[in-house]
Amino acid sequence: MEIDLTINADGWPDEERLHPLAARAFAAARREADLRYLPGSELSLVFSDDAAVQVLNRDYRGKDKPTNVLSFPGGDEDGPVFGPLLGDIVLARETVAREAEEAAGGFEDHLLHLIVHGILHLFGYDHQVDQEAEIMEGLETRILASLGIADPYRLDPSA
Repeated sequence: MEIDLTINADGWPDEERLHPLAARAFAAARREADLRYLPGSELSLVFSDDAAVQVLNRDYRGKDKPTNVLSFPGGDEDGPVFGPLLGDIVLARETVAREAEEAAGGFEDHLLHLIVHGILHLFGYDHQVDQEAEIMEGLETRILASLGIADPYRLDPSA
């Protein structure tokens, strides 16, 4: 499994810090969600900013505003095995940083959560309807717990 990183905005940690985080997130997602993909597959992460993500969100989702993470699957998500290009995950620095300030675990935990969230989208998971959201959020919670990160969907983080 190859993870390619592109940092095209200021304010992100350097690649030496981001790559191990992405690798941890992918390994935990693969293990806990039993993700299957072709040997030698590639995952792309783009560490961008709100302005660039807003353009992508507008052009591909019809929502003219920034969002924290966007996922662009690279292949046929309905096929039995994914790969060799799993897809692209694009993150918006300002939104991620703002949300991290509000989250219990801080920037790194929130970033790991969003990378896991993006990975699950690449593998066909979604949260547009309640039943799908329950499945995806349950997987995210389990994956994050395996990384020592508290449930981001718990309404009261002190509970």
